[in-house]
Amino acid sequence: DEEEDYMSDLFIKQDVRPGLPMVRRVKEAIQKEEKQKEANEKNRQKSIKEEEKERRDLVLKSALGNENKGFALLQKMGYKSGQALGKSGEGIVEPIPLNIKTGLSGLGHEELKKRKAEEKLENYRQKLHMKKQANEQAADQFRIRFKNKQEERKMEGDLRKSQRACQQLDMQKDIDVPKETWFWIEPEEEDKKDEEDKEDECTSSDLSVSEKLHILTAYLREEHFYCIWCGTTYEDSEDLSSNCPGDSAADHD
Repeated sequence: DEEEDYMSDLFIKQDVRPGLPMVRRVKEAIQKEEKQKEANEKNRQKSIKEEEKERRDLVLKSALGNENKGFALLQKMGYKSGQALGKSGEGIVEPIPLNIKTGLSGLGHEELKKRKAEEKLENYRQKLHMKKQANEQAADQFRIRFKNKQEERKMEGDLRKSQRACQQLDMQKDIDVPKETWFWIEPEEEDKKDEEDKEDECTSSDLSVSEKLHILTAYLREEHFYCIWCGTTYEDSEDLSSNCPGDSAADHD
């Protein structure tokens, strides 16, 4: 019988797991193939880079001997193997490692990549910083608006308080008509039919709450010697100026 090809389907399909009985010819074929692979690996020609790397690693692993002129000079100056460099031994012990360039890129390419990466990182940090500043500014503006709103509400309350005090004090002096229409708190349901009243209303609407408050508190102090911040009616202007801290809420704080 002709010897069958060990690469034929008959042999390839056979189970060759360890521990199972093998056909002798199949076993020999597998061993022959493994030996061929080992021979090919040994005979494979190494590339120039691989040979250079092997020679370099071999040289770097071997310590310098007395035949090296530089090492001989160091020994003459008192250097011993394994000792740090320098007069007082503060220098390095191991040689500076080699940085072998193996890529195909030109000189300076790695530095350029590094610089671009640093610039990208710096731009990212600047964006984060600007975003943080924008958030802080928005928060500050919100706090300022909230504070201004609170101060405005407080001034509106002080104005109403001054209007009630003015109306009461004027009426005690038999003053039937306020000096300005907005000096007193008028009922909301009261209709203003006179043209003159409408003009006064337009004029008063041009004033801000703080301006109205300043004008009205000044009137109360001059006309009635009354301070809404103290809640006190003084005997005269001299008594008012000597005993009242001032003509604003800030003076009384």
